[in-house]
Formats: sequence, C-alpha cells, structure tokens
Amino acid sequence: MQRTIKSSVSFDGVGLHTGAHVRATVRPAAAEFGIWFRRLDAARGLDPMIPAHWSAVDPSERCTRLKNADGVSVSTVEHVMAALAGCGIHNAVIEVEGPELPILDGSAAPFVTAFMARGVRELDAPVRVLRVCAPVEVRSGEAFARLEPAEGFEIAFSIDFPDRAIGRQEKALDMANGAFVRELSDSRTFGRLADVERLRAAGLGLGGSLDNAIVVDGGRILNPDGLRHADEPVRHKMLDALGDLALAGAPLLARYVGHRAGHALTNRLLHRLFAEPAATRIETCPPEQARRLPGMEMSHADIPVSCSA
Repeated sequence: MQRTIKSSVSFDGVGLHTGAHVRATVRPAAAEFGIWFRRLDAARGLDPMIPAHWSAVDPSERCTRLKNADGVSVSTVEHVMAALAGCGIHNAVIEVEGPELPILDGSAAPFVTAFMARGVRELDAPVRVLRVCAPVEVRSGEAFARLEPAEGFEIAFSIDFPDRAIGRQEKALDMANGAFVRELSDSRTFGRLADVERLRAAGLGLGGSLDNAIVVDGGRILNPDGLRHADEPVRHKMLDALGDLALAGAPLLARYVGHRAGHALTNRLLHRLFAEPAATRIETCPPEQARRLPGMEMSHADIPVSCSA
C-alpha cells in the first residue's frame, strides 16, 4: 500500500549554494497526493506549490532545482527525495522557508533517521509502479545514463576523476531490503578543491564546508575524519541518482546504469523515457513485487553507525 510519514519533522541548517539559513518541514499527506514542495516565503499572489516531478526541473549547476509555472522554485531537493524514496514514502508535503533545502551533513542520513524515528503509515490505496519496458539511454561526451527493464530497482554507477583520492570507482546495488539506508544514505556530497573555489567565485557553494561535503585535492582528502566508505563518492552519486529518479512520479521497475552522469543527464533520461510511450507502463504493484522496492522491509538495524551517531 502507499505510505506517508506518521508525523511531521523539521530540519534546520544552511543552504549549500546560498549559505542562507533555511528550514524544511516534512508533513504527512493523503493517498494519491504524491510529493510536493511548498515555499512558505513565496511572494503574495504566487502559487507556493511546486511538484516533485521531472517536468518541473529547472536546469541549474550542481543541484536539482524545481520550478512551478509562477516561477517559484526550490533547489537542492535530491537528498530529501532520495530519503523519501529510500524509505518507501510515497506521499508528503515539504514546507520550505528559503530558496533551497538545508544541506545538513551533505548526505541523506539526517532525513532517513528522522523519517524512521517518526515511522511510516500505510494508506488506503495501492502502490503503482512505473515499469520500464525497453532500454532508454542518453549521452553527453563520455558520460551516459540508461534505464533498462528489471523486476525490481537496481542502480549501477561508475565515476572516473583525475584526483587520486577518488580515481575510478564503480558499484552496483539491488535497492531492495533496506539497501539504500544501509549502503548509500550516509554518503556525502563531494567536490574537488579547484571546483569549490570556482563555484564560490560564481556565487555558488557559499554554504559548503568540511562539515557537509567531502573535499579532495589531488591525492588528499581534506576532511579531518576522512571518508565514511572507501568508495563514498560513487555511493553519493548513486544516492543522487535515486533522488533524481524519484521525480518520475512513481517507483521504477528498472535498472539504472550511469557513467559520469549528473543531475542534468539523469533528468534528460527521464525526458527521453516519457517521450517514448512504449517504453513505460503503469502497473499496480502486488505485495511480492513491492518487497523489491526501495524502503520496503527495512529495519532500524539497517541504519549505519554514522547515521545513528
């Protein structure tokens, strides 16, 4: 059955790119509501509601930004979207006081632990899934993103950076049985020192710090506590992919394969997917298949130590 969070929970922090203090509150919602953002500080007369949908993505650098028809936007939604999808929450409204979501520790861990502490409530409506029926792919230079048919939801990702501290990393996961919470949720956003300096010169990344991002410089990890996982960067790219794919509007039955892909390429992939009617089919999800979706049959034991600390 569809699910929502049992009770509201708020998150306070800085925005990664604006550096401004922001507050977000995730509230329960009824069946069939889906995921929506509400800008509490929207100007009078403007629609404050922004759908968490691939068609509302407004191209931006280094994050996923959503914008409605009145031009009201919200940025850096990918981590909370990943947490909602990874916890199997299908309906919620996220109220935001500010232009972007708080970055918190740079991962989805604070969202996940709060959602699991509140618990989820089943609603009186079945889960409908989006089955990918045929492979769909988009490319940009050496980067590509692809969706393939599958009976559950899987992610395979590879990255290749010149910095020795990252280098080439690859990982593949079946996202069933709490895999997102256990394997990906605590992996933080990352950047190269040269890119951080360039972003700040462009007025971005103003809220970034070693408390909410991994920063590498050649062969060095600048964070005093190092990495949470030896391959934390590729795990975070998988986290981002889950959050961006959650904008499809329904859980996917598919295998996502990404190589050096980012937010923009994953959104292009969804545009391509929905431009080909024969590539997808909506289905009501039977219980045995629902158990293969992210967030189903997970437990508090799946929370990594770095999440629960």
